[in-house]
Amino acid sequence: MSRQDGGTPGTPETHDDGPGPVGCGGRAPAPAPGATGAAPAARRGRPRSEGVERAVFDAVVVLLDEGVPLAELSIERIARTAGVGKATIYRRWAGKEELFVELLRSVEPPDPVLSGTSVRDDLVVLLESLRERGLAKRTSNLLHNVFAQMQLYPKLWDAYHLSVIEPRRRMSLDTVRRGMERGEIRTDLDVEFVTDLLTGPLLLRTVLRPGASLEPGLAEQVVDTVMEGLRPRD
Repeated sequence: MSRQDGGTPGTPETHDDGPGPVGCGGRAPAPAPGATGAAPAARRGRPRSEGVERAVFDAVVVLLDEGVPLAELSIERIARTAGVGKATIYRRWAGKEELFVELLRSVEPPDPVLSGTSVRDDLVVLLESLRERGLAKRTSNLLHNVFAQMQLYPKLWDAYHLSVIEPRRRMSLDTVRRGMERGEIRTDLDVEFVTDLLTGPLLLRTVLRPGASLEPGLAEQVVDTVMEGLRPRD
């Protein structure tokens, strides 16, 4: 998963972000009599820069849907399918790992927003985010396909964990710490242990039991049940 997909990543390529050639010598033909000179509604050629990211993401999805394994998704092949140059992709992403992780982020539910006013409510929001992500993986062929293959590629798996999983876990750890500081959660327990108690049921149903129910209200049920044993003792 490096830049060994052909060509030098930093080599300029013509018309990477703009439309295709306009004529011999690079000069556009003169407008016909009566023409206003306005740009046409649609252009042929490669996508303009504002559409490159979407074109590249769509190309990856198309190739995965066609059954192309992650190992064979070279930058060159993605660029050819997207109709852009390799240099265009390398200007936006350092390599395939970064591109794949950003694609996954774009199709996953957004990161949860915590109010910071209620530890219990913030924990429910965090667990509800896990529930929604579990549902998304069940209904998205892309997520199901990529996650089924991704664990076979440690570099990609590590990049995903570092940029997606770890920030969300830190949110959970910080929320539990806040609960301890406010006297809402026992302080004689390890922060990571408490976090695992809360997130474990959702992870069990989304990873180890992919057919298990993820019904609405599950996040509240887990938080309220676990919090019964986490309240400080008199």
